[in-house]
Amino acid sequence: MRWWINSPEFVKWVRIIHRDLGYLMVGVCLVYGVSGIMLNRMKDGKDMAHKVRKSHVALDKELSREQLTQVWSNNPGLPALNRVMNSGDRKYQIMLKGGIGVYDVPTGEVQYEVSNKRALVYWINRLHYNRVRGWSFMADFFAVSLIFFALSGLLMVKGKNSVLKRGKWYLLIGLLIPVVYILLS
Repeated sequence: MRWWINSPEFVKWVRIIHRDLGYLMVGVCLVYGVSGIMLNRMKDGKDMAHKVRKSHVALDKELSREQLTQVWSNNPGLPALNRVMNSGDRKYQIMLKGGIGVYDVPTGEVQYEVSNKRALVYWINRLHYNRVRGWSFMADFFAVSLIFFALSGLLMVKGKNSVLKRGKWYLLIGLLIPVVYILLS
């Protein structure tokens, strides 16, 4: 059964497919690589696809919900207001377009934050999470391609650096890395 692996014709076609499929998958590799790094760097659930701007403003003290709505809506420097809700403890929760805030009735102080999408990062992450309709086929094709790259890559090098000689030790180490992480978790 090993004869076909060493067949020059078989190796030739594996190399051709490996090369051309590799060119085809560069864009998808970049999407998964870049988004993977960004997703691994999320701290405290903070998504890099959104830029959060925290701010505060001092308004008049002791405003009612209706007065707060009117004052907020008449101030062009503030984000668009969706609605104001009672929050208890003499506070109102302010629902903003793309954000949220809290109005402290006794002090008139408003703390709020607004989130804006970073369009490119947002769409790359959506592809990574497989949240774009129709992307499942591409994600599966990419996964199968990665399996092919891993296996066909074993046949690329001949001689003293081949997988049966020097390469077997690197292959063994590469297989052990995820096993060690699983065992240590």
